Amino acid sequence: MLLSGNDSEQGGGSVAPVLSVKNLSTSFRVGDEWKTVVRDISFDVAPRETVAIVGESGSGKSVTSLSIMRLLPKKTSRIEGQVFLQGRELVSLPEEEMRRVRGNDISMIFQEPMTSLNPIFPIGKQIAEALTVHTDISRAEAKAEVLRLLEKVRIPNAKGRFDEYPHQFSGGMRQRVMIAMALASRPKLLIADEPTTALDVTIQGQILDLIKQLQEEEGMSVLFITHDMGVVAEVADRTIVMFRGDAVETGATDDIFHRGKHPYTRALLSAVPRLGSMGERKLPLRFPIIDIKTGEQQQLAEVTDTVAKGKTPILDVKNLTTRFDIHSGLLGRKSGAVHAVEKVSFDLFEGETLSLVGESGCGKSTTGRSITRLINPTSGDVVLDGYEVMKLDQYTLRKMRRSVQMIFQDPFASLNPRMSIGSAVMEPFIEHNLGTKKQSRDKAAGLLEKVGLSPDMMKRFPHEFSGGQRQRIAIARALMLDPKVIVADEAVSALDVSIKAQVCNLLLDLQQSLKLAFLFISHDMAVVERVSHRVAVMYLGEIVEIGPRAAVFENPQHPYTKKLMAAVPVPDPSRRSIKRNMSTDEIKSPVRSVDYVPPVRQYREVSVGHLVQVA
Repeated sequence: MLLSGNDSEQGGGSVAPVLSVKNLSTSFRVGDEWKTVVRDISFDVAPRETVAIVGESGSGKSVTSLSIMRLLPKKTSRIEGQVFLQGRELVSLPEEEMRRVRGNDISMIFQEPMTSLNPIFPIGKQIAEALTVHTDISRAEAKAEVLRLLEKVRIPNAKGRFDEYPHQFSGGMRQRVMIAMALASRPKLLIADEPTTALDVTIQGQILDLIKQLQEEEGMSVLFITHDMGVVAEVADRTIVMFRGDAVETGATDDIFHRGKHPYTRALLSAVPRLGSMGERKLPLRFPIIDIKTGEQQQLAEVTDTVAKGKTPILDVKNLTTRFDIHSGLLGRKSGAVHAVEKVSFDLFEGETLSLVGESGCGKSTTGRSITRLINPTSGDVVLDGYEVMKLDQYTLRKMRRSVQMIFQDPFASLNPRMSIGSAVMEPFIEHNLGTKKQSRDKAAGLLEKVGLSPDMMKRFPHEFSGGQRQRIAIARALMLDPKVIVADEAVSALDVSIKAQVCNLLLDLQQSLKLAFLFISHDMAVVERVSHRVAVMYLGEIVEIGPRAAVFENPQHPYTKKLMAAVPVPDPSRRSIKRNMSTDEIKSPVRSVDYVPPVRQYREVSVGHLVQVA
């Protein structure tokens, strides 16, 4: 089916598309059969136009981009249809000629720059290689051009960083290096495959601004692959929605957002949290869920107040400090320390969600691990369900951990691939000698049902489940010991937007029925606004602002809180021309010298319970 039909008019005539995809189908060999994963996709990308392909994991969007680039393995994949780049057909092009097209006329940025960059070569040499392969250019000219590109993608001190290696760059700066490499030969088309998904919200904002600005300066066309509708609204002229290998809807981005017809499109849009939509509402709010088949919205029960006011907090943290020593020199003497968490204080009540927010490296995950003593804190006081955590011996610490459990970001990494999910869920119950094997099996079956899975699945293994299902399994396992506090460490960050909405709703349901207290660690401000009672903003190991969710979001006081909120993509296509002009500075290092003495911090109370660090 032909989904585009660009009618861009310049000088009174129709402009030929830079990229034209006609009836593209891609199949993979599974055993003796071919399984089609992209079916009959057709679209055009006009000069200087940005077209977004949006859909969740498994929709076929990345396979579409890899098919266009012909980067799929020849023996196990089959590409049918036609792909024209400025009138030149690519599918039937000999491999040697296709190699000259890649990186020259068409370039690609991938989701994870660290796997795309060679760790043993300096970044300057890697970008220069992209130039020397496609052009006849001297080493001196290549170096001058690389420095120009590094400055163009806003890498500070480009000359000084030319000989540095990928591991010496932050995630956002590595992605800038990848963009510089993709732009080296001035391509006509840039394919950006989830280039901001793994980045913090402020870095994501910088990269989106950068791509928009470079597109204007270089006159490129962009094919943007993503599952984030907020990002789509900010970058795309037109949008193609993919679902299970089919393009189910296409059109101008404004039409897709305001007049989307397909139930899947509406389901994607309904699951996107909008920053500022909560207003003065004090309680968390479930995400709306739309049935993909019928397009009808499911009726969700209103969240009621479960916070045990006036009681002793279930978790009380005072001046928590965690530092990691740095040793250097021949004798390995202590030369400094990473001040990961510095004098952090907060409390958490039964039935309450306190969210810790901030960028990577701010100390929020270290705070969660320090509270559970997965990391031993340097100093401070932590009282959890009556246990003085810092003073516990190994036996009592094991007993205390029945009261607190963690849900990690990547459930696949936290589940044993050789253990059936039934055994994985039952294991904590058995290890703590809480009952017989039959009792553990019955309880595990009940919890799997509670998190929306079937007890019949207990014999399956982790690889047989989707990412969202694996996270539900991790939640069921965390509940096996009847904990009072759950530390959810970026528990929904890696999930697709609709799965994220379902898991957040599940956590709210469990909080309602079991009166659980959540320490919700995240960098996603829009999700945090939806699920929290209170919010604490962390920067360089310190809490810079803390208070009721409505107070912090409606009246942010600290400059860093304002910066985080300004960076959140807004799912509104009318904002597409807006640039945030965000600072490209990297987050400061928490490494301090041996003799460093942290300053004594003062806080002022803006309103009841709303505290802000005084500069």
